[in-house]
Amino acid sequence: METEKVWNVSEVNSAVREILENSLLPFWLQGEVGNLSIHRSGHVYLTLKDERCQIKCVYFGGAALASKIKLAVGMEIELYGKLSVYEVRGEYQFSVKLMRLLGTGALQRRFEELKQRLAAEGLFDESRKKPLPLLPKTIGVVTSPGGAAIKDFLNIVNRRFPDLNIKIYPAPVQGKGAEKLLAKGVSFFNKCCPVDVIVVTRGGGSLEDLWPFNEEILAREIASSKIPVISAVGHEIDFTISDFVADLRAPTPSAAAELVIGRREEFQKELKNFIKTMKSSLEIIYGKLSRRYRDAASSYVFREPSCMLREKQQLLDDLRDDMQTLLNERTKDLSVRLVSASKGLALTSKICAGSIAAKIARLSDSLHLRSSGIFSEAVRRKESLDSQLKALSPMNVLKRGYSVLYDPETGKAVSSPDLPPCKILGAVTSEGTLELEFKKGKRSEAFPEGRHNPIKAI
Repeated sequence: METEKVWNVSEVNSAVREILENSLLPFWLQGEVGNLSIHRSGHVYLTLKDERCQIKCVYFGGAALASKIKLAVGMEIELYGKLSVYEVRGEYQFSVKLMRLLGTGALQRRFEELKQRLAAEGLFDESRKKPLPLLPKTIGVVTSPGGAAIKDFLNIVNRRFPDLNIKIYPAPVQGKGAEKLLAKGVSFFNKCCPVDVIVVTRGGGSLEDLWPFNEEILAREIASSKIPVISAVGHEIDFTISDFVADLRAPTPSAAAELVIGRREEFQKELKNFIKTMKSSLEIIYGKLSRRYRDAASSYVFREPSCMLREKQQLLDDLRDDMQTLLNERTKDLSVRLVSASKGLALTSKICAGSIAAKIARLSDSLHLRSSGIFSEAVRRKESLDSQLKALSPMNVLKRGYSVLYDPETGKAVSSPDLPPCKILGAVTSEGTLELEFKKGKRSEAFPEGRHNPIKAI
């Protein structure tokens, strides 16, 4: 028979704790505060109950939040956490992570819905946020004039810069309709009373107290402001819609004052450092220039300025002499080259002249010889042509004598050797007639003077 396991109390409580804590996920729990104990360690112990039952709860480190919402017995609250087991006593309890007053859940949902909607419209974008002025002269504050927030703000401003101009627009910072007056204050500084920066602020409080700063009308007025807006609402752990839409969020009103005038203080500090650095730089530069002045004043040039002039004059004379020497040498060299070139040119001209003269003589002889031959040939051709011309001249023919035969029938001159039968009966008479005998009879032809000039036949 197997030995049965015997559990001790610690093992049982530990097992119960493991089963219980892993059985349910974290959830919201609501009820009325029964017993309440805020320990000096910062933990809150309470009992949450309804009409029939109760459950023990523990909120580790929740003393600050309990004080903020003024937690007390009989209040209706909502807790977020999970079930756990306190093994020492064998008791189960509710371990709290978040705590809020009953009804704040609806406000929180409205807050998230508005936040998401305005974010989708781009009202939270960093690109649209305006930079704060470097040195604001006038600051506009929208808040309750009797609240602690304005007192803290003015205390810091007056302590650091008592001459700074502060303009306050009085407006309620909680309660119904407060958001409209707060929005009107932002609009007032934009339209009627220009300032360099606007601060919208109030002290801490519950979600219900801070709710006017979560309303859409105030958020849109801040977003449309042409003047940079700082939102300083509640404590450092509080966030409102105004914080998201403003150009800058300050965790507290005091921090808003430091952000506004702290930049001026930093600027003054930087200006002092710059002046100090500039003085040091000027002193260094002055020292360097002084040394350069002393060195220059003690130099040989300033002590004997004429020496530098005489030295330059001597250098100019040396350069002039060198230039003259170089010019003379150059001229002499060119003269030698010119004489040599002239001699060469004369010799070349003489040789060329003799060669040309000989060539001219040869050409002249050749021309004379050729012209003589040509002339002799021309004379011979002339004589030959003269002989031919004389032989063919009609004057020679006329000198030898001639006759013209006419056909007795037609009376025309005979131009063909086929003559009719005839014989010459006589010679040309002194009257210029020639008597011919044809078979058909005799006929005398006269040669009238002026048309045919008869010439005696030889």
